[in-house]
Parts: sequence; C-alpha cells; structure tokens
Amino acid sequence: MIALYLISCPWLSLFSLLLVLSQNPAMAIEFDFNGFNDGDIPIIGAAKLDGRTIHLTGADSTRSIGRAYFPTPLTIKFQNSTNMSSFSTSFIFSILSRTPETTRNRGLSFFLSPPIEGHVPNLVSLIDVEFGTNFYQEFGRNHVYVRPPPPLPIVNNPAGYWSSTTSFESLDIRSGQNIQVWIDFDGPNLTINVTIAPAGTARPVRPLLSYRNDKLQESLTAEVFVGFSGWRWKRNEWQRVLAWSLSTDGPAPPLNTSNLPVLSVEESSSSKSVAFIAGISATCVLVFLSLVIGIIYKVFFKKGSSAVEELEEWESEYWPHRIPLEVLHKATKGFSKEGLLGSGGFGKVYRGTLPDSNLEVAVKCVSRTSKQGIREFLAEIWSMGRLQHRSLVQLRGWCRQDDQLMLVYDFMPNGSLDKRIFDSPRNLMNWEDRLRVVTDVAEGLLYLHEGWEQQVLHRDVKSSNVLLDADMRGRIGDFGLARLYQHGQTTQATRIVGTMGYLSPELGRTMAPTTASDVYSFGVVALEVASGRRPVDFTTDQVLVDWVRELYYEGRLLDAADSRIAGEYREAEMEVVLKVGLACSHPNPKRRPSIRQALRVLLCMNLDECH
Repeated sequence: MIALYLISCPWLSLFSLLLVLSQNPAMAIEFDFNGFNDGDIPIIGAAKLDGRTIHLTGADSTRSIGRAYFPTPLTIKFQNSTNMSSFSTSFIFSILSRTPETTRNRGLSFFLSPPIEGHVPNLVSLIDVEFGTNFYQEFGRNHVYVRPPPPLPIVNNPAGYWSSTTSFESLDIRSGQNIQVWIDFDGPNLTINVTIAPAGTARPVRPLLSYRNDKLQESLTAEVFVGFSGWRWKRNEWQRVLAWSLSTDGPAPPLNTSNLPVLSVEESSSSKSVAFIAGISATCVLVFLSLVIGIIYKVFFKKGSSAVEELEEWESEYWPHRIPLEVLHKATKGFSKEGLLGSGGFGKVYRGTLPDSNLEVAVKCVSRTSKQGIREFLAEIWSMGRLQHRSLVQLRGWCRQDDQLMLVYDFMPNGSLDKRIFDSPRNLMNWEDRLRVVTDVAEGLLYLHEGWEQQVLHRDVKSSNVLLDADMRGRIGDFGLARLYQHGQTTQATRIVGTMGYLSPELGRTMAPTTASDVYSFGVVALEVASGRRPVDFTTDQVLVDWVRELYYEGRLLDAADSRIAGEYREAEMEVVLKVGLACSHPNPKRRPSIRQALRVLLCMNLDECH
C-alpha cells in the first residue's frame, strides 16, 4: 500500500511524499511479563520503571504522556490475502485518580499503532482500547471504549464485569484497584472482544463489550505495534501496568495475580501525609540555612559595594547588555497589573516604555517557581543575543539581580497569532495577513536553520509563540527551549520538550530535536492558520493533522478551510497552504520537505516562473 502526499502544481513535485508499508511475512509471537525488568520493553515519554511496575505518567508535571510497547510489530494483514490474523493479550493495570469529576484526564489505553520507519510506533494510534477517567457529557466517566480509526464509530460500556451470565458487577477504574484485562483480536471475523475483572478473579465467560465492523480491515496497516499509553492533563492521577502477556497463536499466557502491589486510596493518602510533613521540615531547614548564608554574604562580601550594577566578565562578549532593575521598574510603572500582557508556565510579561529612548518593550519576568527558569533564561540570552532577522522578535536587553530574571523584547502591539485565529477573536485575522504571517514564520525558521553561523533549533514553534508587530507581520518568539548546534552536528536530548499537538512523532522515540521536528511544528501552524482550528480539540480528542489528512484522502481538502473567512481567499492559495502544512507534518521525518523548500513554495505561489 502506498500513501501519497501529491501536490498538484509542477513546482510542488518535490513534496510527493511516499510511505511504503512493509510486507514481511508473519512470525508467531508470544510473551509473558509477570512484572517488568529494565530493558524488557521500550519505555518513552514520561513513563518510567518503578520496581517491576511501569508508571506511565510522571508525578510532577501537570501534562504528562508516557508510552510502553513491545518492540516487535505484529503482522495482522497479509499480501494477496483478504484475511487478517488474530492475537490475544492480557494485562493487569491500575489507575488512582484524585481529580475532580469534570477534569479532562484520558486514563490508560492499550493501542495498536502503525510503524514509523519500520521500527517504532507512531504517536497517533489506529485503535485504542481506552480505560477512561475522562468525563464525557454523553457517556460520563469510568467507561471502557474501543476507539477505531475515524470515521468508524466508538463503542463504549460502563466499566464492570459479568460475574455470571445475568449478573453485572460495576468496577471503579479510578480507585487504584488492580484490574485484569483480556483483549481478543479476531482478524477473520473483524471483531475485538474486551473483558475485564478484578485481578485474581477468574475470567468472565461474557465480554464487557464486543466491537465488529466490516471496514476495520481497510483502516489498518499490515503491521502494528501494540502497547500502552497514559495521558494526564491535570495532576493527581497515576496509571501503571503491572503485568502483560500476548500470543499470536492462541490464548495469551496466564498471568500470575498473586502478591501484586496494590495502590489504594488510604495508602496513598498516608504516604502523602508523611511526605508532606517531611517536605515541610526539610523546607524549614533549607529556608533557615538560606537566611544565614544570605546574611553572611551581605555582611562580608557585599559590604561597601556600589549601588551601580557591574557587568559580569562574560557579559561584554555578547549583545544585548544588561539593563538595571531600577530602569525596568520605572519602565513598567512598578510592574503594575494594568501593564500585564499575559502569564504562563515560566512567568509573567509586562508592557513598558524605556525612559531614555521611549521604546515600547515587553518585559518577561521568569517565574521563581519554574524549575527550569534559570536554564531557559540563559538559553534565551545565548540564543537571541546575536540573532538578527526581521521575522524574529528582537531581544533588547536583560536583567538579573539576586533572584530576579528578566528579558526585554520589542513590544508586539498585535499580540500573538493564536489570539487572532482561534475561537471568536475581536479582530479576526483576514486571509491576506494569514498568508503573509505563514511566510514570515518560514523565513524566520530558514534563518535559524541555515542562515546563521550556528544552527538554531527552536523546539517550540507554535501559534502562541508567533507574535504580530504593528504591520501584522509575524515574528518568532520565546527561545526558552532553543538549542544551538554546529552545522552538521548530531543533536542530543535527554527529555522531550515542546507543546502537545506540535511535537513530531519521532520525538517519542529519539527525543533528539532536528530541523525536521521544527518543520513538523511549522506544518501544524500552517494548518492552524488555514483552518482556524487548534492542533488538538480536547472536547472531541480530534487531532488537526489527522483531520486534514483524512479530508485530503477523501478529495475534500478545501473543507478544512476556515469558514469564517470564506470569500476572502483564492481556492488555489488555500489549497497550497493546506498541502504545504500536510507535507511538513508528514509522520516520517525523512519525507518532510526542508523549511527552504516549503518557503520556496509559499513565495512562488503567484509566480509561474518558479520551478
């Protein structure tokens, strides 16, 4: 099977992107993990191994995604055959959730996902069997779902099991109780059966839900990876997998359900109380020591020092220079609430006017509570200090005094791109401005990737980081996650950074950023601009890239265009922007164009001589 991104203009032939699915013959696979050891299966994202249990979401961050999967894909479709193969799997999981009833956490899913480059799963699954803690208006929460590829319908049932053929027992999957699951994928009959019960209980004779659809075969790839994903948008929910077995040649091997660790509400509450008391005690000691050290430093090291700030030894090597705190205090009228432009995970941004030059600026104050504040503050100074381009937000100066960390930028009077295209903005951006901003962002990325002495990877390209100047020109801002490399140097990273919806799929495997991962994010921004939709609709769990790609395959690509600006654009222009967005957000990084190629298409849109 060949999937094709083909753009129907002669100078767009460079974007003919192919994805060839492997056709290797099936081999029988069988395994059983009664507990996990380091190296048994790949664990990515926020997932980690704790003892012999896989915790899918971290304990600290608010938004957290983790995955674990079997490293060998299953062959479920055969060449020159209309039949699909079968497999059976069983696993034990538990979820402990303390979130309010309306909190949008996703719970835990068993996924079937297509391969990327043949050996890692795509972050976008084909089928999910979801054990949901999310609240859905039409379903409530505490349900089990089978989510096939759109537009196939979702099947769901309240969580529970049949203790006999007529007696149904409810289960609270948010309680921390260990629950065993049996999933039977019946390929010849195009059926998925899901059965659950408390761990240690005999398998019920009747499944909780059964899903069958004749179109299931055409929606699946020849090979799929299987595994688990945990999604959490708010704190206080934990998902874990304790054991797992699978067979492609008969029933899944039985699991040992004795002596399993139990995560109960009472135990968690007690442990949290102990941790809280210990944390308070440690904090008091640290505060006392910090006060003592601070007093000693003030008395012995800063006695007689001038009130005028002195430049650091390294500071004179870089531009821009340090701005005294007193100047910024005056410029922002004491960091008044009236001048507050916005706030985020790394602090607040204030509007101000520098007293000597009357230059309007935006002062970004890095939050003292941000764990990565200093590192990202320094990253922005290093990244932005010498970068000069019309499509980048200009850094004018910086300030560091004691624990005060600030960056001073040119003020962008028209705010950020996302505020002009999503929901119901007061001043909806027209098509002409949108097209120009997409081109501006591409030009800025080209400068970062190819136009400077070092290669700069932004790593957080998104519509809220595209700011609009007085002329409605787009400028890339927020370089807190940016990294500098020598041209041709192999990039490295120890964690995934960026924003959900803009992260390229391969980052879940390699974690190392590349120009291709920046291009993917740019592709999402282009689709946002053309459609007026956010990258992920959390009310429906619809992913923008998948939705536009589906319309493209159905020959209805222009249905993705923002209906609020109907009549403003030429269909050919809208089609090009959507296709450039799709090409740049191709799931395979090797199939994406470079940002130079994407920019050339945008610039040549109205020029017949471009080839």
